[in-house]
Amino acid sequence: MNDTPLLAEGYEMSTDPARIDVERVHRWLSTDAYWAIGRERGQQDRAIAGSLNFGVYDSGSGEQVAYARVVTDLATFAWLCDVYVDPAVRGKGLGTALVAAVRDHLLPYRLRRILLATQDAHGVYEKVGFEALAEPDRWMALLFR
Repeated sequence: MNDTPLLAEGYEMSTDPARIDVERVHRWLSTDAYWAIGRERGQQDRAIAGSLNFGVYDSGSGEQVAYARVVTDLATFAWLCDVYVDPAVRGKGLGTALVAAVRDHLLPYRLRRILLATQDAHGVYEKVGFEALAEPDRWMALLFR
């Protein structure tokens, strides 16, 4: 796909895990992301360590402003999760550009599917090609509550 939205001027993306502001990402997710409220720091650290991570950074200050991670075998399947854009920079298209970059990064691996779950951001994901499951009744989940 060649319709990757560009990052707004003044921002850059990286998959370098050393650049992740792990404290900031943990704070964002554990206090403001409905799917991760209360997530413990150690659990978040393990999630980061076991994932392909994407960060968006202010080009001037180097401050991280967005995050996403992918759990994948890089052969058949990927799960896109923990997509978060700092409220201070929302509305600049960074979320759409971030998700498109994830998609494009994974394209060469010829995965069969990339899945995600969202309660409220369907439009962001639809812009880069995600669609609702055609046969949701074929999917199951084992949930630990």
